[in-house]
Amino acid sequence: MVGTTPVLIGAGQFTYRGDPAASLSPVALLKIAAERAAADAGIGAAGLAALDALAVAGFTVDAPGGGRAVPHASNPPASLAAELGAAPAWAVYSHMGGNTPQQLINVLAERIARGETELGLAVGAEFLGSAVKRLTRGLGFDDWHEDESLPPPERIGDPRPGVSAYESRHGLGRPINCYPLFENALRARDGRSIADHQARLGRLFAPFTQVAAANPEAWFPIARTAEELVTVSEKNRMVGFPYPKLLNAIMEVDQSAGVIIASEAKARALGVPEERWVYLHGCADAADLWHPLDRQNFHSSPAMRLSGQRALEMAGVGLDAIDFIDLYSCFPVAVEIGAEELGLALDDPRGLTVTGGLPYAGGPGNNYAMHSIAVMMQKLRARPGSHGLVTANGWYLTKQSTGVYSTARPKGPFERQDPAVIQRQIDALPHPDVTETPQGPARIETYTVVHRREGPFMGIVIGRDAQDRRFVAHTPGDAATLAGLEQGEQVGRTGRVGPGPDGQTNLFVPD
Repeated sequence: MVGTTPVLIGAGQFTYRGDPAASLSPVALLKIAAERAAADAGIGAAGLAALDALAVAGFTVDAPGGGRAVPHASNPPASLAAELGAAPAWAVYSHMGGNTPQQLINVLAERIARGETELGLAVGAEFLGSAVKRLTRGLGFDDWHEDESLPPPERIGDPRPGVSAYESRHGLGRPINCYPLFENALRARDGRSIADHQARLGRLFAPFTQVAAANPEAWFPIARTAEELVTVSEKNRMVGFPYPKLLNAIMEVDQSAGVIIASEAKARALGVPEERWVYLHGCADAADLWHPLDRQNFHSSPAMRLSGQRALEMAGVGLDAIDFIDLYSCFPVAVEIGAEELGLALDDPRGLTVTGGLPYAGGPGNNYAMHSIAVMMQKLRARPGSHGLVTANGWYLTKQSTGVYSTARPKGPFERQDPAVIQRQIDALPHPDVTETPQGPARIETYTVVHRREGPFMGIVIGRDAQDRRFVAHTPGDAATLAGLEQGEQVGRTGRVGPGPDGQTNLFVPD
């Protein structure tokens, strides 16, 4: 239909660095991002009041098992709509996943193209920075007003937990434990020594810190050297081998970001200058085989590959036509595998981030990619006709959403492919059998050592038994065993596996 081509018209970001005792409530953070997006579009409060669609990225505290120690609105979309004076006919709150912001943009664009929505807002916030400080200092949350009378929000996205109960018992539900398993598998596949691979990780993320240093909204606007990033020290302790602290996404931030998307007809009616318009040319969403133990291996992502290919195909451009890139960067391996699946070199001269990435720009949890899209809009407006690529990743290299953007008007109508098309291809992939009760000879497929501030305390092994079935287990927790796991390549090492002393977990004892 004429006038229903979707277009992004405004984006706003906010970073709070003040006293945690005076920090803003979650809904207040959302409102500031929305107001800044409206100001960017030039539509003001009246434009926000006219919203007929509102999508809020789920707060990290609402993740399964996250608890309710930190209060917030029981229905964030309804609370925000009331603050904005809006009455959207479609208002949703997402399930968990860092893919969420790009997925929300994809869905809103599809709704606009179908004539179901004219003016929508996708927005999110993370507030663990001040929330944790308030909890640890006993400051309370009396000023974070919560309306308990609101009904539960409509949810969007995939509600499944990211790991099985079996995986959760062995610690795979924490990203800082799970992503190192992928990193060590990738290193072993490529045959690099631990020292050489650590140097590679430093070279990969040092340019990210330089981008963050120039980003006024970055949580850590500090340029660091490659050596600084990977050298273990009191301030850069090991978290999950092989990742020191500076290679991990920073969770405790106070940041929000939002994007306003409209039909062309509505954008014109609101008087938004066309030089502010940014189009979503291509998009795709897919999930890898859901549980980590079901993956074909721990060094690839068919969902990243297929969603990237589909987004570029829909946009009608090749990778060489992309001018700006932001790859999801919770941990180095997400960038390494993302780049490999897309066909990008890690030292691509275009760079692999426009924000500085999750460990340095911040905005983690579920809303980082909203910051990516907001900055991407700035980059594209400054170079009319250029193209930008954004990838977004949820859970454990599981859920993938991709977007290709440009200020140039698309040649054809916006037609989002049903995500089920790609999903069927992925779900049909062969994968190893999994056993929850391995017994006998076994070998390591990948592994990590989990650290506390005091030092290493737990080894996690994903292995294969004599029947080549995959399992997960812990290792003995003595200092010698844990130190040995970090001193040389362990992938392929043999040992024996069986039930652990607690009766809940498996135990792998290396030979």
